[in-house]
Amino acid sequence: MIITTAKKLRALVFMAAACFAVPLMPMVSYGQEPVTPPAAETTTAEATTAAEPAPAEEAAAPAPTIEEVAKRVADVEQYFNNMAPTTDGKLANLSGPGHNGFLMICAALVLFMTLPGLALFYGGLVRSKNVLSVLAQCLGIAGLVTILWYFVGYSFVFGEHPADSAPSWAAYLGSSKYFFLEGVGAAPNTNYAGWPSQSIFSMYQLMFAIITPALIVGAIAERMKFTAVMLFVGIWMFVVYFPLAHMVWGFDGLLNGVWNSSSKMPSIDFAGGTVVHMSSGWSALVLCIMLGKRTGFGKEKMSPHSMVLCMVGTGMLWVGWYGFNAGSALAADGLATNAFMTTTLAAATACFVWAVIEKLHKGKPSILGFCSGAVAGLVVITPAAGFVDAKAAMIIGVLAAVVPYFSVVFVKSKLGYDDALDTFGIHGVGGTMGAILTGVFANNKINGNLTEVNVYVNKTMAQQIVDAGGVGGIVMNQLKACGLTIALSVVATVVITLIVKAIIGLRPTPEAEREGLDLAEHGEQGYEH
Repeated sequence: MIITTAKKLRALVFMAAACFAVPLMPMVSYGQEPVTPPAAETTTAEATTAAEPAPAEEAAAPAPTIEEVAKRVADVEQYFNNMAPTTDGKLANLSGPGHNGFLMICAALVLFMTLPGLALFYGGLVRSKNVLSVLAQCLGIAGLVTILWYFVGYSFVFGEHPADSAPSWAAYLGSSKYFFLEGVGAAPNTNYAGWPSQSIFSMYQLMFAIITPALIVGAIAERMKFTAVMLFVGIWMFVVYFPLAHMVWGFDGLLNGVWNSSSKMPSIDFAGGTVVHMSSGWSALVLCIMLGKRTGFGKEKMSPHSMVLCMVGTGMLWVGWYGFNAGSALAADGLATNAFMTTTLAAATACFVWAVIEKLHKGKPSILGFCSGAVAGLVVITPAAGFVDAKAAMIIGVLAAVVPYFSVVFVKSKLGYDDALDTFGIHGVGGTMGAILTGVFANNKINGNLTEVNVYVNKTMAQQIVDAGGVGGIVMNQLKACGLTIALSVVATVVITLIVKAIIGLRPTPEAEREGLDLAEHGEQGYEH
């Protein structure tokens, strides 16, 4: 039997309806009594009645037209391609269940990176008398940043400006459109993600905003007052994070080469090499220098009190990082799987290579070395995860071990600054290198958004990649983005630090430092033995 095109299309729509719960027939609305399904067995009289044709007024709803069927099939294809549905179709303003669920899990994983991952990682590396101070700083930052995000933060990063009347500063900071998360609900914001609800998109991005300033804690551990940390972070979010995140990821951001065709400084950053790691790493360097060294630094032993906690925290960071990198695809699609793969390869390679270098240099591979290598690999692959192939990820993994190792072991000791937990050596140096290597290895066959098939891509940048044979060609773009990130982070941190110092001071008393910040600042001890 020959099946017509219309019948084929309708069959596809019914299959799609089963998968995505697209209503093709009338459904029970809220407040109506549910229809009781027929019993498994019926009497002869009931069967006879059921066989009788229904009255005209009770006839089933008319079958959809060929045009309606074609539109529904197109929306299903859009779903699988992670593209927004047609604006006048049945799926318009509906979130896609699979992509929505994926992003909810990824949001939880990114929060897991901070609480408890980063808290335990940093907590294990400080002395036992200061472990609770690190945990308190991570918890305090999570609470503070969430409040700021609700009031204005999300809008300052992702608030769109009207195309016909955008202010001159639109490329640097978002609008007031989403203050107090107004209008952020179940419907997707297709300027950023085709299928996940804007509510979960906003929460996913919040988790990035939380971990970024928390990374700075590692550089100033054991010697900065809790109140000073909170005030510093509060100002830093407004001056550094919100503007930088908008410039890189905002719909009309200055540095957004993938989604802003009119970008004046087009660059690429898949999951936060500039926004997260460079900003926190370079700010951490400036802050730790201005804060000064820990009391007794260079004279007393300041070894980690628990490498067990450090390793457990590292494992949590590694697992959570899949939400960080793969989740940045904003859909459970092929791009997410590529980011998952490259993240694994780079992290594992750097973890092993760092330990090998340590064995050759110091004679023994340490747990601290394995942990540092793993985190360095995760940092360096972050901006590149969704743009590079497996071979590039392996190269990035090797470099992620070699360069940060040199920075942590040789540069820090040579220059003499007290970056307590190597935030700058791993996140500052690693994040900068990762952003640059992204320009070397970005592959438009891996990520089609780098080609002009994506109507929003910056055409000049896309052509640079084509001219380079489809791989790389945008190193200068990345260097400009790095320069802007470093300049903003360094200058802003100097100013903010001076402001905080003038208002409430930065450091506890020398006596409080010797006693430990757990008791001096929080009145508790991490351990009673």
